Amino acid sequence: MTWIDWLIILIPLGIIGSVAFITQRHVKGVADFMAGSRCAGRYLIANARGEMGMAVISTVAMFEVFYQAGFTMGFWEFIRIPVGMFIGLLGFVVYRYRETRAMTMAQFFEIRYSRNFRVFAGLMAFISGVINYGIFPAVAARFFVYFCGFPTELHLAGLTMPTFAVIMAVYLAFSLTMTLSGGQLTIMVTDCLEGILSLWMYWVVIITLMVMFSWSEIYQALSSAPSGRSLMDPFDCKHHADFNIWYVLIGLLTSIYGTMAWQGGHAFNSSAANAHEAKMAGIVANWRGFSKGLFSTLLGLAAYTFLVHPDFASQMTKVNEILNSIGDPQIVNQMRMPVALGVLLPVGVKGLVCSLFLLGLIACDSSYLHSWGSIFIQDVMVPLRRTPMSPKGHILALRLAVFGVALFGFLFSLLFRQTDYILMFFALTGAIYIGGAGSAIIGGLYWKKGTAPAAWAAMITGASFACAGILCQQGWSWIHPELLDFFGDGLIYDYLAGNAAKFPINGIWMNFFAILASITLYVIISLLTNKEDFNMDHMLHRGAYAIASEHIKEDPKGFQWGKLIGIDANFTKADKAISISVFSYKLFWFVAGFIMLIWNLTWRWPLQWWSVYWYIHSIIIPLILGAITTVWFTWGGIRDLKHLFQTLKVIKRDERDDGTVVNHHNLDEP
Repeated sequence: MTWIDWLIILIPLGIIGSVAFITQRHVKGVADFMAGSRCAGRYLIANARGEMGMAVISTVAMFEVFYQAGFTMGFWEFIRIPVGMFIGLLGFVVYRYRETRAMTMAQFFEIRYSRNFRVFAGLMAFISGVINYGIFPAVAARFFVYFCGFPTELHLAGLTMPTFAVIMAVYLAFSLTMTLSGGQLTIMVTDCLEGILSLWMYWVVIITLMVMFSWSEIYQALSSAPSGRSLMDPFDCKHHADFNIWYVLIGLLTSIYGTMAWQGGHAFNSSAANAHEAKMAGIVANWRGFSKGLFSTLLGLAAYTFLVHPDFASQMTKVNEILNSIGDPQIVNQMRMPVALGVLLPVGVKGLVCSLFLLGLIACDSSYLHSWGSIFIQDVMVPLRRTPMSPKGHILALRLAVFGVALFGFLFSLLFRQTDYILMFFALTGAIYIGGAGSAIIGGLYWKKGTAPAAWAAMITGASFACAGILCQQGWSWIHPELLDFFGDGLIYDYLAGNAAKFPINGIWMNFFAILASITLYVIISLLTNKEDFNMDHMLHRGAYAIASEHIKEDPKGFQWGKLIGIDANFTKADKAISISVFSYKLFWFVAGFIMLIWNLTWRWPLQWWSVYWYIHSIIIPLILGAITTVWFTWGGIRDLKHLFQTLKVIKRDERDDGTVVNHHNLDEP
């Protein structure tokens, strides 16, 4: 790292820190800290959530998958396209949740089910979330150690300490400062600004990598994979053990069942100005991701080509020395591509990439610290209190909880030994909450017969499966011999004997079993215990219960073609054009994927054809569309930021709008 790289890193941080300081003065109540006073526009949310998704740990996880499976996973994603259109264009879950005006998912659970279930679900979300977050600091800090070329140990005042621990402490302190200053209001403003800056920074890196690596070099590197482990041909990957067609299919079920169930960054779900803006934020987000996607793809391709192409063999000596010094094979898998990128990127570009990942890291961690800390206070502490807190006392409690989550993340990252891929760990720890929450969310928002006992059963079942999976993964070294003794001999014994190294059922499959069991119990118990249908209109503020200030129009009765893709009475002409464009683009790739599937089942494409396909699909098209959407979302983000600050000056705040629920209704509502 040179002084040029450090300057590129520090300037954006200074800008973001200054904006955070300015924003905090607008925080005057719990609703500001929790939901940004529900004033956010679609482009503000889309930019902010997009930047939150640029977390270092997500990129490292993507590198893990890409190194194992290359482009092949991308082809099977076409199967998910109809589901993505259904969720996005119809505003599945997102729209109805915003109509409830809840600030956390467990607050909705109290409105829909009971206070006791809110506390239980809030506690499960908190436990699942902090464990899931526990590896974030370590993975991110190690990324910067190996990407920047820092020594693995530091000697300070006669003490020797791991460098990644020092980096964790420094970046967590910065993220904490951002979060504590103004909660969700500060987070969504700074994340949006970071997102706008990142859109333009991506392009410098993209152009540089396209100059450094030709597609012919990339093709030669990818085509060197052995038979059965192809990185381009999705029909020649039978030996991909974890990231295969089953991974995609189970992910398909999870994407429907777990829509908005995961509570990392949950405050964005309630920050939109109204339900329509929340829905449109999800729709326009389909167009924002091209620049980020191309940036991530080219980083992965560049790193992989650098690692395996013979033209770079002389430079690989340094990379191998660093990797051989790590020792832990799981960390080697995670750090292989970051090490390669740190060696290959030139001065300036290395600083830009480091800055992009640091901005994404702060955006993600700030949201996660806010999410898990606020859930503990809002959904565990507040419902259990007999007397309400003052707004100042409430915000102080939220800030203390956020600090506690950061401290836990630091300590967990120091002590925890990761044994599985990052995405597998996410799936398993997420299932502690999502495994049962999906049933309670979808059933509660869309089925008037859903009951509290059914929600309890679903949540307990999902959590039990996930906890059993974590226990088996972490304790397999002592559980495995006991199981061998128990089964003695036979097929099960042979299976266990062949999987002595680690628990043979990965996180994705454990999550799948948890979901199936939870859905079954929710439906059966609801039908057995339902005595009176729930008043859905009151909960969703429809009809006689509508809130005039949110400007939501009721749909006219009767069939309309637009309703098939989510177009309703609240759509302007521009909204309709955006929705139709998303629908058309997604439909094109679904049809193309289906034709390619049939074609390859009857006559297999040669590898050169797949090379051309991936070049067009993953490089050329994102290059063209990304240039357009970078300008579009810069304009939209700036417009929404301006409107947000104008609204904050005149908005009327209600101290009762603090997440308290009385008799299945929010305290500030009639």
